Amino acid sequence: MTIQTLHPAGWKPAKGYANGMAAQGRMILTGGMIGWNALCEFETDDFLGQVEQTLKNIVAVLKEGGAGPEHLVRLTWYVTSKAEYLADLKSLGAIYKQVIGRHYPAMAVVQVVALMEDRAKVEIEATAIVPD
Repeated sequence: MTIQTLHPAGWKPAKGYANGMAAQGRMILTGGMIGWNALCEFETDDFLGQVEQTLKNIVAVLKEGGAGPEHLVRLTWYVTSKAEYLADLKSLGAIYKQVIGRHYPAMAVVQVVALMEDRAKVEIEATAIVPD
């Protein structure tokens, strides 16, 4: 296997993310993806709706590079509201699984004051490794 989840022995299981990933192959890195459509238009101001579109945008960029969600090794989330992120984790997880599947790369979530696009509530950078 070219992509491996790293979980130190004796550590409590990580839920919804990996503590680390090891991978070898061709790297694909996205810019900060936000929750607008291909025409750079927001279809919703709903946090979960923007997360869904953002993840779909990541999958589209990965596909363009010959990769899929299973090749993700890292996601860095920037959210404008920790409260909105935490408000409905069950629905957030369902959206994630619908778009990405049951693949959980290393992740970080950071609350920020604002994003460059005023209507954006979430921005996610992704790193994927496509096996040689």
